[in-house]
Amino acid sequence: MKSLRFASAAVVFALSVSPIALGAQDADHNALIMDEGLNRSEIEQTAHELVDGIGPRITNSNNMRKAEDWALEKLRELGLQNVRKEGFEFGRGWEVISSDVRMVGPRPIELSAIPVAWTPGTGAPIEAEVVVAPISEKAHFDAYRGQLSGKFVLISLPGTGDEPSRAPFSRLDSSEIGSRDKIAIPQHGEIGEKSGFQRFIDRIKVFPLELDEFLASEGAVGWAKISYRDGKLLHGTGYTHSVGETPKLSGIEIAAEDYRRLARIAKAGDAPRIVVDTRTRFVDGDTKSYNIIGDIPGSDPDAGYVMAGAHIDSWHGADGAVDNGAGVVTVMEAARLIKSLGVKPKRTIRFALWGAEEQGLYGSLAYVREHLVRRSGEDSLTQGELLGKWGGLFPIKPKPGFYHMKAYFNMDNGSGKFRGIHAEGNVGAVPLLRKWMSPFGGLGAKSVVLGGRGGTDHVLFQAIGLPAFQFIQDPLDYGSRLHHTNADTMDHMRPDDLRQASVVMAGMLLAAANDEMTLPREPLPKQPTNTDRFKFEYPDQD
Repeated sequence: MKSLRFASAAVVFALSVSPIALGAQDADHNALIMDEGLNRSEIEQTAHELVDGIGPRITNSNNMRKAEDWALEKLRELGLQNVRKEGFEFGRGWEVISSDVRMVGPRPIELSAIPVAWTPGTGAPIEAEVVVAPISEKAHFDAYRGQLSGKFVLISLPGTGDEPSRAPFSRLDSSEIGSRDKIAIPQHGEIGEKSGFQRFIDRIKVFPLELDEFLASEGAVGWAKISYRDGKLLHGTGYTHSVGETPKLSGIEIAAEDYRRLARIAKAGDAPRIVVDTRTRFVDGDTKSYNIIGDIPGSDPDAGYVMAGAHIDSWHGADGAVDNGAGVVTVMEAARLIKSLGVKPKRTIRFALWGAEEQGLYGSLAYVREHLVRRSGEDSLTQGELLGKWGGLFPIKPKPGFYHMKAYFNMDNGSGKFRGIHAEGNVGAVPLLRKWMSPFGGLGAKSVVLGGRGGTDHVLFQAIGLPAFQFIQDPLDYGSRLHHTNADTMDHMRPDDLRQASVVMAGMLLAAANDEMTLPREPLPKQPTNTDRFKFEYPDQD
């Protein structure tokens, strides 16, 4: 009886939406979406299958292959058509078999630690003294020559404890959402100058190999870095996955509290001794990663398509629940909700589960390059160079498929409910986004802000002028303790929030697919000019 009353309320709520915003038939669809999504959701079961059943999905691992097969089967079960895998070059797979790290002197302590991704395991227990040798760039190598032989090297500065000053779990208030309603003024360097993103890619992909070569040449037996969060949280992120570039030495990440203890003991007297026993394996054979894609075909083949996506890969510390199992199950549930209506949209609605997002947006970049645009000179770049330099290549030449994509909606900020959507600086898109969002104000999703969010798959569509958007989500404890950590399990997914998110996503997609109007594109980017012609910098270390 309670469920029936709730369903009736949902219908009344949806039908009471201003007729200026929606036609009667669209209002009926939104009511049906809300009824199905809020009263008969399959979110928890889908999440359980992916997160509990398959677990961590590091790119090209055996678990990732299981997740790809699972996703293909689920999309077909939902009735999507043209369900397919689209491959792109990535490199080696990798996974953890077991890990045990402990201090054995001056007293025994079991340490919280995790192997760093794409580093080899020890193969057998290694006992060694630790030496604290903070190294963050090649210029630091000379200070430690002749001092590292037979040692396990702690390469991070220990720092001090970082006690939290605010609650780790939060929801957005109106002032926080309103603060995002602004457009940041872009900054550009000289043509040919390394961008901030390119420098970041060098730091995570190039320098680790240089460091590994140096430590191995000095006779070190392994290395450890400090976790970048306190609270015994671990991440294990690493990026040396390219074929032919496998590190020689085992790398581990040690919990911040344990790492600092080792450093203090080493500073105060005799160096502590640790035993490291990590068993990892590389997964070779197929060096491609895959995007999983399926369609709800539209009635008008000339009307193009709208799209929703989330990345299906994760790191290995836990089960990849909120990053980004939450996005995956929301996209799947949105597809189920639309299919449950039994209607055919005007435009095709496409659903994408991106591969290899965590190592540098590989999957969405592959889709953009395959279907949407070409950038001058991109074919001459290596895989590693492509990630750092692609965004600075001009001119951009649209492919025919560029004009077919009408909108892209992304989810990758945890499992918090949708509070609205970022217009990502696309001022012309705001009226339509507000129109499509308006039925869901009673569910808490009502804000359209001009600001944006970076770091995930929608940015590559936006970077070529296409209307691509990230939803505004309540942060909950995503940034404070779950993002990339060993705590990212299904316990921390919020089913009620995800039911709401799937309803909003389905409604937005259906509105975008059926509206007579389409979102405006931004101008096709051209080579920008230097915004600070009189800036001086130190030369690059390399």
